[in-house]
Amino acid sequence: QVQLVEPGGGLVQPGGSLRLSCAVSGSIFKIYDMGWYFQTPELERELVASSTNDGRKNYAKFAKGRCTISRDNPTNTTTLAMNSLKLEDTAVYVCHAQIEARESGRRITRDYWGQGTQVTVSS
Repeated sequence: QVQLVEPGGGLVQPGGSLRLSCAVSGSIFKIYDMGWYFQTPELERELVASSTNDGRKNYAKFAKGRCTISRDNPTNTTTLAMNSLKLEDTAVYVCHAQIEARESGRRITRDYWGQGTQVTVSS
């Protein structure tokens, strides 16, 4: 079973930094896009940053300049480095990956999501 594990959340003071990680495991053949989403109180997800498997990156306007997404394909991991954190950055951050994997005996490509990790910015 494909799983996305995303440690790294926690309590940070305003202006501080935090690094989130996401590790994918399972019967995986290929990972295409990987990224991080900001989960609103209404449980809607807004893209923070994403990366394709060939290194192309996309950032939300509010994240650009303060966040850096990186990716290590041999270990199937992605990280989101955040700095200059603000109170409004407080949210659950959810890892996402588009994965070709073996599921129920078949090779299937679909979206997978992590459980989310809480980031709280507070003094």
